[in-house]
Amino acid sequence: MKAGWRYYKKGYDVPKEVSYCTRCVNTNQRPRITFDENGVCSACGFSDFKNSEINWTEREQELVSLLNKHRRDDGKYDCIVPSSGGKDSAFVAHMLKHKYGMNPLTVTWAPHLYTDIGFENHQNHIHIGDLANILITPPGKVHRKLTKLSFESLGDPFLPFIFGQNNMPLQMAETYEIPLVFYGENSEVEYGGNMADAYIPTRDWEHKNSNILQSGMTPDKFIEHGISQNDLAPYMPPNTDKLKKIGLEVHYFGYYYNWIPQENYYYCVENTGFKANRVRSEGTYSKYASLDDKLDGFHYYLMFIKFGFGRATSDAAHEVRDGHITREETQALVGRYDGEFPSKFFQTFLQYCDITENQFWDVVDSWRPEHIWVKDGDKYALRHKVNGGGIDD
Repeated sequence: MKAGWRYYKKGYDVPKEVSYCTRCVNTNQRPRITFDENGVCSACGFSDFKNSEINWTEREQELVSLLNKHRRDDGKYDCIVPSSGGKDSAFVAHMLKHKYGMNPLTVTWAPHLYTDIGFENHQNHIHIGDLANILITPPGKVHRKLTKLSFESLGDPFLPFIFGQNNMPLQMAETYEIPLVFYGENSEVEYGGNMADAYIPTRDWEHKNSNILQSGMTPDKFIEHGISQNDLAPYMPPNTDKLKKIGLEVHYFGYYYNWIPQENYYYCVENTGFKANRVRSEGTYSKYASLDDKLDGFHYYLMFIKFGFGRATSDAAHEVRDGHITREETQALVGRYDGEFPSKFFQTFLQYCDITENQFWDVVDSWRPEHIWVKDGDKYALRHKVNGGGIDD
């Protein structure tokens, strides 16, 4: 690990005693999640609020008022939707254009390496969904170097992608002077995390896009490792003063519309040509989420290593809250799929980062917290599992 980055490895403030939500399968190891006195996680609490307290007709009226404020009739784009072409972003963009009469520009920050199905869905949301799109692909050698640095030093190869995904849409808002940006759901409140913005429609773009919560670092830190300011430009937040001048507002579509990922999938199959994968994604049971990037599975696998929960936990917990499955069914799914190693593109990942298999496992094992993992013979085992099958359960 680079000595100057050791601070970031200490940046995760999670309890040392593992526990699980009594309603879904969320763990208190998820950063920034909170639990009430009954052991119910903040994501379940927010789900209760959505289902009992929100008048969705009134919320839609708020949305229409917002759109009327920004709607243009001169042929120029009147809003931006950061979009991969996946079920959630394509849903938002298509709804804005075809139900509400807006003229959205979708902005795509390219994956590290497109999967076939990911690129097909991206093209379909343009040609079948009838959506304008700008695709930004960062310089290949730079992106590979940043990915390798992030994996080795921060335990997350996806951090450069997250920087670009967050900041490039705002750069486009500045370039085209488009003051309205729509993201889909507020993932912090939908999956469990910081509840500060749970009850408001907007996103604090000044904070969110200068500092990534998971690492506590800003993209300019890469300069310390030989990346030039010019090469970092696509990853950096735009000029704050210019965005304030155009009156930038960043909104969550999920504030105005009851956000249910499975329903978004059905909508996009019908309206944007979205296709699920033929087989489930490694690490979970679903076939329709995070399909774009060959390296995607390693982000979720490192999450499993660092926090003891993976992609199946996030997917299944949301479906419990949506009323699609029971907690008991969720425990079975998590037990079967959570933490599954993404072997399909393992060699691709090694080649992309220019590392050996031994180097890969040295990095991975260095991120295993002692209160989550224990060495069991020549392998590592979880101390605790949601179904009670951990070494210390």
